[in-house]
Amino acid sequence: MRSNGRPGLLLRLTALGAAAGALLAVLSATLELGRAHWGLVLAAFPLQLAVLAAAWIAYRRLLVPAAAATALMLAAVASGGLVAWTGEAGWTIVLHVGLAAGALAAALAVVALSVRGEPVAAGPWRDYVTLTKPRIMSLLLLTGAAGMFVGAQGVPPLGELVVAMTGLALACGGASALNHVMDADIDRLMGKRTSSRPVAAGRVPAPRALEFGLVLSALSFVVLASLINVLTAVLALVGNLFYVVVYTGWLKRSTPQNIVIGGAAGAVPPVVGYAAATGSLALPALWLFLIVFLWTPPHFWALALLLKEQYAAARVPMLPVVRGERETTRQILLYSLGMVAFTLVVGLSLGPVYTVAAGTLGLAFLWLAWQLRRDTTRTRALVLFHYSLAYLALLFVAAALDPVLL
Repeated sequence: MRSNGRPGLLLRLTALGAAAGALLAVLSATLELGRAHWGLVLAAFPLQLAVLAAAWIAYRRLLVPAAAATALMLAAVASGGLVAWTGEAGWTIVLHVGLAAGALAAALAVVALSVRGEPVAAGPWRDYVTLTKPRIMSLLLLTGAAGMFVGAQGVPPLGELVVAMTGLALACGGASALNHVMDADIDRLMGKRTSSRPVAAGRVPAPRALEFGLVLSALSFVVLASLINVLTAVLALVGNLFYVVVYTGWLKRSTPQNIVIGGAAGAVPPVVGYAAATGSLALPALWLFLIVFLWTPPHFWALALLLKEQYAAARVPMLPVVRGERETTRQILLYSLGMVAFTLVVGLSLGPVYTVAAGTLGLAFLWLAWQLRRDTTRTRALVLFHYSLAYLALLFVAAALDPVLL
């Protein structure tokens, strides 16, 4: 994916933002603004990391100054701790400001280098919307918002809800864009459904999609850390990295249990919402996480049954490809039983409105899973797949409404 062309506008602006953040951090350190200083560092550092990642993967001429800026920024942070430990001795302050100034100089070098090179076509803007996988994101945001309602034990403040969901949307969109980049080779082998995706079809150059995903991910951390709380930002970042690095980069291509373990990434949004509302984690957040974690295998395996031939062509070891349809439907039924049982047990914590919904929706889920087990057809797999989407959405709506209605 190496590129000799000019980085895209989004990455150039991110490099400029990192440099501006470094400049403000230096000024705030000299003015001894304390908390504001560290807030600026917290905002600038994720942007610098996004630039470093893009340099490492695609723009090697930016690598040395980007790595220097990152290392010097980390050293400046460490020297800031030294300042506090020594009681603001003169030499520690000079060291701290000097390292921060070095980070600024390196960041400015990145900005200067990023405007060089031949321009590369960016691709249609609609394709960048596609990169974020809006349909998947909508369900993730719904579970994230439900987590906020459960955490707030009622309706959370509208402003906080909007900001938290914006940050979560940036994290989900960034992870999805990076997934497009990493899965482009697979997408080209899986038929019309995936071969026409923006990166696989070549409408969006891979370096541009990479920049887009990295910048959205960095902005997510900045928004959540500065406007909500650091715990929420860290959780969103962990979910992002788990999906991109662990699931997409490793599990998906190596084991038929890929979606079982990888499903943890999709289970993070309600925990993010809960942390946004409370600033902490507690058992209800774990219950919401486990509901999505247990739901993911039967949901995704129903889709995998529909796409068995395509996964086989791309040599992706999904369960129907490796173990066959009968074993897949057996696993779907077993996971469905475990999921429904769990959703009923945690009703003691999540409330009666939720519990009634869990029982009603769960019975329908089990009936569809049983029908698929008895008669493995595309129609039954398709019905279960679509119902599983509605099931999760309605279940989390019920969890959100419970503290509001009672």
